[in-house]
Amino acid sequence: QVQLVESGGGSVQAGGSLRLSCTNSGYTYSRVCMGWFRQAPGKEREGVAAIYIGGSSRYYADSVKGRFTISQDNAKNTVYLQMNSLKPEDTAMYYCAADFAYCGLGSRFNYWGQGAQVTVSS
Repeated sequence: QVQLVESGGGSVQAGGSLRLSCTNSGYTYSRVCMGWFRQAPGKEREGVAAIYIGGSSRYYADSVKGRFTISQDNAKNTVYLQMNSLKPEDTAMYYCAADFAYCGLGSRFNYWGQGAQVTVSS
C-alpha cells in the first residue's frame, strides 16, 4: 500500500530556499518511481522532478534545473525536493506522486499525496 504525505511547504521571499519532504507511510518498496509535480491556479499540472528508487535515473523540468534537487533517504522512506533560488513563478501547490511502471515528468503516476503549498513573494 502506498500512502504519501508531503510536508515542508510554506512562504518565502524570492531567492530563498525550501525543502519539501514526501514520506511513504505504507509498505517500503525498493523499486518505485517518486515524482514531484506542481499546479498553480489556472495552470495545468506540470512535472518538476522525478527519481527512480533502486536506480540512478533522475528527471528535472527545464524550468527548475540547477535550482531544485530531488533526493531520497531509503532509511526514512522519504523523498526530498530541495528548492533553491526560488522565484515567484515557482508559487504553486506541490504534489508528491509514486508509480511502479512509469518514471518521468508525465502525470501517469497512480499514487498521489495531498499537496503542500509553496508561495514565493517578490
